[in-house]
Amino acid sequence: MVHLAAVPAEVTTVQTARLFVDMVFKHHGMPLDIVSDRDPRFTAWFWQEVFTLLGTQLSMSTADHPQTDGETKRVNRVLGDLLKSYAHWFQQWSGPSC
Repeated sequence: MVHLAAVPAEVTTVQTARLFVDMVFKHHGMPLDIVSDRDPRFTAWFWQEVFTLLGTQLSMSTADHPQTDGETKRVNRVLGDLLKSYAHWFQQWSGPSC
């Protein structure tokens, strides 16, 4: 789907984020896929502004950052253990009764 808007010759990151929220997010929610050929700095600033407009704090990690890498690994491990526990409980609960 394509959304077009009349804009000045130069548009800031903040203006772009507001257009995205007003024209896309408001009508369709968050897209599953976005293609962008913009530089990484613009993209980072854009998403920071989008989430600010939505009232969400965006905390992006950097590559090889031990603290955030460790947090992600811990969360993944805890979620994996929790899912295994639920699957085991469900198998016992729904197993054959004697």
